Amino acid sequence: MTKEEMQAELIDRFTAYQRIKKDNQGHENPTLDYEIKATTAKLSALGVNVEDLTL
Repeated sequence: MTKEEMQAELIDRFTAYQRIKKDNQGHENPTLDYEIKATTAKLSALGVNVEDLTL
């Protein structure tokens, strides 16, 4: 997998997590929050700024 493919996959995953979090309507989900943090860290390591992707 190339760096660009990895970035695209992680962006897709991050945006899916953001949609799920929004649909949770404020209900706490520690596992989802952890996945968002981990994906954010991976994207940051690849030089992708997630601020524009966050709902």
